[in-house]
Amino acid sequence: MENLNAIKKRIKSVDDISQMTNAMQLVSSAKMRRSLALHDSVYPFFSLCAESMQEIRNNTEKIDNPFFRLEQKKEGDTWKIGYFVLSGDQGLAGAYNNNMVKITQEHVHSKILENTSKNMKTEYKLFVFGKLAREKLMRLGYNVDPEFSFPISEPNYYQAKRVASIIRRKFLAEEFDLIYLIYTRMESASNMVPDAVRLVPVDNKSLESLVPSDAQDCGIALEKGSKMEYLPDPEMVFDYLIDTYINAVVYGAMVDAYASEQTARLTAMDNATKNAEDMMKKLLLISNRARQAKITNELTEIINGAEQAGNL
Repeated sequence: MENLNAIKKRIKSVDDISQMTNAMQLVSSAKMRRSLALHDSVYPFFSLCAESMQEIRNNTEKIDNPFFRLEQKKEGDTWKIGYFVLSGDQGLAGAYNNNMVKITQEHVHSKILENTSKNMKTEYKLFVFGKLAREKLMRLGYNVDPEFSFPISEPNYYQAKRVASIIRRKFLAEEFDLIYLIYTRMESASNMVPDAVRLVPVDNKSLESLVPSDAQDCGIALEKGSKMEYLPDPEMVFDYLIDTYINAVVYGAMVDAYASEQTARLTAMDNATKNAEDMMKKLLLISNRARQAKITNELTEIINGAEQAGNL
């Protein structure tokens, strides 16, 4: 039987851990609700932006914009790919950061294999938000930009604009042919999906992701059969909207990633708190047994001492 004092120390230690994990659970819950509320408040504007871009494309014969042109490659050419990976700055979030590392590895390897099968080369660079995934990917030997360091906590639209401007500058300077966002998409509080989305050149799949399903076929025209007039011309409006669209996708990904991290931490801390409570019950049972055994031993010693005194 364990020493009673040692058991009491273990109970206190488990109780302290339980209080800490419970506090972290409450903090993560508050942060998650705040980030989701912020995202929901700006989503209608971003949705209308994407819908307007679709409307212009569907009703304009030609849109000449570099962000919609996918360069054609032939055998022997090199695909230059940039990845912006959104991970967390802190641990204690279950498998969240490891999942981000895993999907990044899988996407990089799949692109290399795909291009190799077509006799093409692949060059890539990772720009990683949050230090945990960045440090692990660097240890694993991946090509991570060491100068890119961007926090993911408490994201706001101004931060997203800064990141989006970096993406636009690198793409227009032809540093990359493709740029992907890798982040965790929060479909619901219980369903978080790591995802890789092509940001530029813009494809229909990524464009439609911001448009509500009930608006896919109807457009934004005021009356059925009528056409929207864009001033000074559709192409200039489109050029303006593409910047807003990239800002929107980056911002949405940052908020989704942050909310997903907080949800993952909330779940992990909830499980840790429950495990601590279960351990407390077991330790209290062991403690009670140890105390009963101690009392039994003391009574036995008293009885034996009294019997020996009576025999004298």
